[in-house]
Amino acid sequence: MATTESSSLSTLPADGGDAELVARLSEARETILEEVQKIIVGQTEVLEQLVLAILCRGHCLLEGVPGLAKTVMVQTLGQILDMSFSRIQFTPDLMPSDITGTDIIQEDPETGRRQLEFLPGPLFSHLVLADEINRTPPKTQAALLEAMQERRTTCRGRTYELPDPFFVLATQNPIEQEGTYNLPEAQLDRFMFMVKVDYPTKEEEIEVLRRTTGDERPTLKRVFDAASLIKLQHLVRQVPVADHVYDYVVDLVHSTRPGHNDVPDATRWLQWGAGPRAGQQLILGGKARALIHGRFHVSTDDIAALAKPVLRHRIVCNFAAQTAGLSSDEIIDRLVDHLDKSTKSAHS
Repeated sequence: MATTESSSLSTLPADGGDAELVARLSEARETILEEVQKIIVGQTEVLEQLVLAILCRGHCLLEGVPGLAKTVMVQTLGQILDMSFSRIQFTPDLMPSDITGTDIIQEDPETGRRQLEFLPGPLFSHLVLADEINRTPPKTQAALLEAMQERRTTCRGRTYELPDPFFVLATQNPIEQEGTYNLPEAQLDRFMFMVKVDYPTKEEEIEVLRRTTGDERPTLKRVFDAASLIKLQHLVRQVPVADHVYDYVVDLVHSTRPGHNDVPDATRWLQWGAGPRAGQQLILGGKARALIHGRFHVSTDDIAALAKPVLRHRIVCNFAAQTAGLSSDEIIDRLVDHLDKSTKSAHS
């Protein structure tokens, strides 16, 4: 098991200007990737998307076949962020109170009186790993997703605020669907990104074998504490966005909605398109992506780079797309390509 030590990046200067914070954030991105990749081989794009979601106060759903280190990836991220971390293994018998907490009877040692006292569940952590979220019944899923949206939970009529910052990084297995409870589209929409975790390359898999079959235990550095991260989350929202970027985002989101004659793929392959929340997440993600790459402005390239993780769980392919073997990612590629070509021809 990896050990953890503190890092000089853990606390950002309280009086630092935006330029200094941008520089520190760009530096911290490299540090985060460097630290996580002491444990995880490759998966740079996946790790960057996780960092972007955290900077935007968003939640992530990681999907991949077993054995791709999804759980280890989130656990490692929890280690290098100087915040509380908890892991919930979702099972068919898990009840909502098992994750949110419950009232227990406590006796006052002085008076002998008994009273109910709330015992917080594992949800009361800064970073929560919801492992195999699709293996628990809808009632428990709903309790988690309510907390994700409201950032609070209710027990016996009393409301309890969750820690700030608060993130849920959930995993699910796209195969072995027996005994699983698929998240409906309305609940999937609560996740900022759906991140696909793919198989490693041959070279990466060889490195995985080298690292995991030895006795080496790497030491990890802590990168951010809660106060520093909250400061960066506020900075993300201050990044300016040009009008043409807003136009690009709205055109992209609208292109996923069937009925747009100028984008035939939407009508031909899609049953439902993305709602307004998709545009909000594209803008916020674009702001965070610009910052971690050392820029204080958003480009359309930032938006295009995040189109798949933002849109893939917000669109519904129809039967024709399934028959043609088209995935949501392939359709998104076509929509982005169509939009880029239209934008270039409009400016030529």
